[in-house]
This record gives sequence, C-alpha cells and structure tokens, in this order.
Amino acid sequence: MKSQNFRKSAELFGAICGGLLISLPVIPQVVAQQSPPKVNPCPRIFYEEPHNNQVVVPPGCPPNALTKRLAAQGLLPAPATPSPEQTRLSVGGEAPQSGVTTPPVPSEQTQQPSPGAVSSDQPQLLQPRQTPSATIALANGTVNIKLKNETAANVTFQVIGDTAPRSLQGKSDVTLQGLKVPTTVTFERQDGGQLTVTPQPSSEPGSLEVTFKEATDATQGRSTMRIERNGSVFLN
Repeated sequence: MKSQNFRKSAELFGAICGGLLISLPVIPQVVAQQSPPKVNPCPRIFYEEPHNNQVVVPPGCPPNALTKRLAAQGLLPAPATPSPEQTRLSVGGEAPQSGVTTPPVPSEQTQQPSPGAVSSDQPQLLQPRQTPSATIALANGTVNIKLKNETAANVTFQVIGDTAPRSLQGKSDVTLQGLKVPTTVTFERQDGGQLTVTPQPSSEPGSLEVTFKEATDATQGRSTMRIERNGSVFLN
C-alpha cells in the first residue's frame, strides 16, 4: 500500500512538472506577438514655433505654416490629406485617451486662405507665375550649392528632407554636394535679422553659388530657396 501511494504521488508530481514545462515556452511567444506601438511621423514640434515657420512637414502630415506658404506659391506640391491612421493617432504620435479631447490640427479644410493666396478652387491659369531668380544647368539631376555667409551673424540653414538644421558662421562658406532636385533650402539669421540672398550659377555645370548679406529693408529679406527640375531657382 505504501509503495502504491508513493508511486501515485510520483506520477502526480511528474504530471504537474510536465505541465509547467509545456506552458513556459508559451509566455515569451505571447509577449513576442504583441505589436510595437505605432509612432506618427508628424510630431507636434512641426506645428510649434519656430519649426512652424522653418520646417516643411513630411508628405501625408497636416501642413504647418511654412508648408502652406510654399504650396500656395507653387514651390511645393499641394499638401496631401492625412491618412486615417495619422488622424487616429493625432499629431504627436500618441493615441487619444478615453475622456481626453485632442485639440484640432490645422488643415486645408479648416483654415482660411492667407491674404494674397490664390484659392485652390480657382483654375490653375489664374495663379501668378513667379519669375526665377536664376537658372542653372543641372548635372544628372543633381546640384552642388555653395553657401557664402558675408554677414557677421551666424546663419541657420537646412536642406528639407536631406539634412538637419545646421549653423554657418559669419564670414564663412560651406558647399552642399550632390543634392537631388527638386530641392528646398531654408535659412535665417540667428540674431533675428533679415537676409538678402543672391543665387549665381557657377562656371562648373550643376553648381550654384548663394551669397547671404545683411538686409536693411525687411521687404528684401528672404528665407527659402527652391530649385526645380528644369534648373529654375526661386526665392521666397
């Protein structure tokens, strides 16, 4: 009787241990199957100053002030409508919590057109055509840009979609090589002053020299340069 009871206890103990060993591999699998949180590529910082007027948002994001301004001038394609997933996540990449109201994001449907802008409902022929500030011969669809800062102030510049904001010290220059066109470059004086911008084609094919100088009149100030596929250079 004692031998039978001992054998039954051993069998019961073995069955319990075997069940635990079988269930252990399931735990990591359940954890591994959990999908990582989705991140919205439209961070809220794009819509806060100073980025609101300095950085072009990625395609598919609600347009900020700079994106709208460039699109209205024909320097950028019309902003695309945000995807349902981006709308659900909201600007900033976080899903709205229960009971929390997410502030509305500016969009083309809710914003009134700025003064001087042409409504998108009007025919394309009614939009004013800006005269290029310069024209260059491109080399295999790329361009080299030499930025010359002839002011005493530092200048912050950025190639939209290619580089992060960088600083160019006063009385210095830098060359950006192999930029694919179309391309957009933004720039501003770090001391808040205005810049006059002079683009000049270089003797080398596909090269452009851009000179920054201090502007005495605010109406002369420029902060954006756009190079199109046909080599036309536009300033804004």
